[in-house]
Amino acid sequence: MVNECSFRIAYYLYMPTAYIRFLNLIDALDRINPGRSLDNIEIQMLEHIIQQQARNHKLLVGDMIAMSHLGSQATLHGRLKNLVAMGYIKLVEDKNDARRKTVAPTKLAIKYVQFMSDCLEKSLKNL
Repeated sequence: MVNECSFRIAYYLYMPTAYIRFLNLIDALDRINPGRSLDNIEIQMLEHIIQQQARNHKLLVGDMIAMSHLGSQATLHGRLKNLVAMGYIKLVEDKNDARRKTVAPTKLAIKYVQFMSDCLEKSLKNL
């Protein structure tokens, strides 16, 4: 029992600390930001939108609603509405077909990505 306990303590002492520092920095954002924070589904959706934008892929609302691994269509539609209301994304109507809407990140979303990048860089700084 003592050997197992010693092993666990030693493991935690040598555990990669960059990721822990990264999580602590992200946690600090939630404490500093008095507004409503993004939930896990919204974060995953926003990150997907940003990745697709970086690849120059057009992303439609229907594409987002079809991400069934994140939740039901109603859930995903509600989360998209939340992301629009909070200013992280905008929906751009197709000029030829008003029923088709493209999802695009806003300046606030880019600011979110920059913050996350800064946190990651800070956490890796002292390795």
